[in-house]
Amino acid sequence: MPQQPELDRVDRALLSALSTNARASGSALAQEVGVAESTVSLRLRRLQALGTVRGFRVDVDLASVGVSLQALIAVRLVKHDRSEIDAFRQQVPHLPGVLGVFHMAGADDYLLHVAAKDAVELREFVLAYLTGHPAVAHTETNLIFEHVAGDGWQQLIG
Repeated sequence: MPQQPELDRVDRALLSALSTNARASGSALAQEVGVAESTVSLRLRRLQALGTVRGFRVDVDLASVGVSLQALIAVRLVKHDRSEIDAFRQQVPHLPGVLGVFHMAGADDYLLHVAAKDAVELREFVLAYLTGHPAVAHTETNLIFEHVAGDGWQQLIG
């Protein structure tokens, strides 16, 4: 298991500032964190090298581009053969509309976060990619009415 990096007050403040605005300039981050801009640059490169900061992403309002339906699809596999699990895990994140994949403990093996234009497209996704998949025994689709992103992780880093 990889060793967890030591994060000091500056690292934690930088992570918090980036979570508010990942496009903030180095000078704005430096002012908010209370350090020199060169320190921000060095710390940010270090956090990326350590894998603590894995990337910077755009948050697209999918409904504004015509993708108004989201669902969580629970998937139960036929058997827990390592090769089938690995093959499923490698394929699923790249299917059209998949936003996230969670490997679970419990009755279901995976939880897929999927987006679609409408119910017909969602149904076609399930039929085309899941029910016919040789590793899949069962699926259960739950529609998402609302999603609110949490920021509670900030309290975990102190």
